[in-house]
Amino acid sequence: MLLCVDIGNTNIVMGLYRGEELLTHWRISTDHQKMPDEYAMILASLLAYYGYTLRDIDSIALASVVPPVTDRFCEMLRLYTEAPLLVVGAGVKTGVAIRYDSPRDVGADRIVNAAAAFRLYGGPACIVDFGTATTFDAISAQGDYLGGAISPGIMVAAEALFQRTAKLPRIDLQRPERAIGTNTVEAMRSGILFGYVGLVEGMVERFRRELGEAMRVIATGGLAAIIAAETSVIQHVDPWLTLKGLRIIYEMNRGAR
Repeated sequence: MLLCVDIGNTNIVMGLYRGEELLTHWRISTDHQKMPDEYAMILASLLAYYGYTLRDIDSIALASVVPPVTDRFCEMLRLYTEAPLLVVGAGVKTGVAIRYDSPRDVGADRIVNAAAAFRLYGGPACIVDFGTATTFDAISAQGDYLGGAISPGIMVAAEALFQRTAKLPRIDLQRPERAIGTNTVEAMRSGILFGYVGLVEGMVERFRRELGEAMRVIATGGLAAIIAAETSVIQHVDPWLTLKGLRIIYEMNRGAR
C-alpha cells in the first residue's frame, strides 16, 4: 500500500492507497515539537484502527512546506517502515513545467496540486487551496504552472481579528443567516465567510481574464466545501487533491527508483 503525506503549516494530511483506491485518510496537527517516535505512535494507532500496521506500507510519497517537520517525519518513516520514500522536490518528475521566476520558491504542495488538477480536470485551470494561506494557482492549457496569488487563510484572518482587537471574540466559522449581522458574532461570521467568498470570486474573475473563458476552477483544502456552497464560480470541490497528486507523481517516478 502507498502512504501519501502532505505536511502543511497547520495540518498533516495522510492517505492510504491500494492502487488507485483511497482506502482511508487522516488529518493531524502539525507539531514542531513532536519527535519521530511520537509521530510513529500516532501513525501506528491510526493504521491499527483500520486493521493495518506500519509494515503494511510498501511505498511512501511525501510533500512538505515545513522543513523541520519534514526531517523528523522522514526519519520516523525510515525507522519504522521498510518502504521506499519519495519526497517531492528537485529532481522528482512531476509532469509540470514551472514557469515561475524562481521555480524553487514554489511550495511542493502547489506543484502536486497542479499535477493532479491537470490530470483529472485538464487546463487551463485555477486551483484555490483553502489552507493556512488561501492560494490561487494558475495552470495553462498545456499543464504548465504559471504562478498564482497568496492571501491569508480564513482562519488566520479570523484569529487575527480576535488577537488584534480589544472587544472582538474568537469565533467558529458558521454560515450567518444574513450578510447584515445584528450582533458582533454574526457580523464577524458574515465578514469572514462572505468576505472570503467575495475574495474568491474576484480573484477567479481576474485569473479568467488572463487564462481565458475555458478556465476550470478547482477548490481543495479543509474549508473548500464551505466556500463552494456560497458561490457558483467553483466548478469542482476536491478535498483530497494533494493526496491524489502525490499518488500520480509516485507512479511517474516508480520505475526510476
